[in-house]
Amino acid sequence: MLTILLIAALIVWIIFFTDAVIGFRNLDRLEEEPPIKHGPELTIIVAARNEEQHIQRSVMSQLEQTYQNIEWILVNDRSNDDTGTIMENIKNLDSRINVIHIEQLPQGWLGKNHALYRGAQVASGKWLLFTDADVHFKNNMIAKAISYAERLKLDHLTAAPNLNGRGIWLQSFVAFFLFGFSYFKRPWTANNPRSKNGTGIGAFMLVSKSAYVAFGTHEVIKLRPDDDLQLGMRMKKAGFKCRIVTALHLLEVEWYPNLKEAFIGLEKNTFAGLHYRMSMVMFAIVGTFISQVLPFFTVFSTNQPLQLISLANIALIAFFYTYIIKRMTRFSPVLFLLFPLTAILFIYSIIRASFLTFKRGGIIWRGTKYKLSDLRGRK
Repeated sequence: MLTILLIAALIVWIIFFTDAVIGFRNLDRLEEEPPIKHGPELTIIVAARNEEQHIQRSVMSQLEQTYQNIEWILVNDRSNDDTGTIMENIKNLDSRINVIHIEQLPQGWLGKNHALYRGAQVASGKWLLFTDADVHFKNNMIAKAISYAERLKLDHLTAAPNLNGRGIWLQSFVAFFLFGFSYFKRPWTANNPRSKNGTGIGAFMLVSKSAYVAFGTHEVIKLRPDDDLQLGMRMKKAGFKCRIVTALHLLEVEWYPNLKEAFIGLEKNTFAGLHYRMSMVMFAIVGTFISQVLPFFTVFSTNQPLQLISLANIALIAFFYTYIIKRMTRFSPVLFLLFPLTAILFIYSIIRASFLTFKRGGIIWRGTKYKLSDLRGRK
């Protein structure tokens, strides 16, 4: 039985690896795009709740952009720290900055989605950039992104940033998360015009305002904790022209400060990413264990055929992991040495997030509880 399972896993890894090699040929590096200084107006919308530690550094990096035709809308989403005060102080530095303070969350909305929607309502730019409050921009990031989007006549462009992590365990977890995201979501398919598959990354979501309005705005996804992914997926499915690029040397974000915070952060969207279905949770747990943990145990088997198949699985996983990591992160592929332990931690994060979602009857995100019945009813 183990031999059959590992043979099946080996076949799957061969398919995934082949798919990734072909797919990454269509995944451009934004660093290679020539920047422009002048072009259509861009509105950058930053939604923040209790981000006093990050908001100033992020916005200041945006103010240093070589691209000039920008306005900013900073949305303070019910913060109870100094986020709002910091936004007002930044506003005094540049007349292009506007600040919106949200005091109450309307029924039927997630806080971030509502804040981004409010910002978009008053935006005047041809392009809208939805970004998070902890993202750091290199000074020609915007100039390259607008150039790329205009040249290809896109409706939606998302960029994969460099994800920072402190310490080897957090780095290995981030690397594993990106590895899993790559084979589960196949982000490169967003660049295939024949594919209905799309993707989105919250650090950088550039959307033409006309396409955003025609799509239906954030109202379409107002109760999705994975709003970035859903926006990209649904816009592509609706027929809009979407692409994903990497920007590892232009865009940077600290995913989470430590492993504990990563587990807490994943509480909000793990179950959503598995379509709120326990069958998908079980499939993810069992599938991850069989394909990414089991070979590291069975490789010590005294059964030689089983041992050889296990070695083949490990070798192919290592090739696939290295291939993905070198294209999606700036981490060292040496982190693969922790792969089986990180896979177990990832399984734990799925179990933990799913259990807490059921126990609480929903998710708690930025201090607000959202009922599971509401989340499921508005997928």
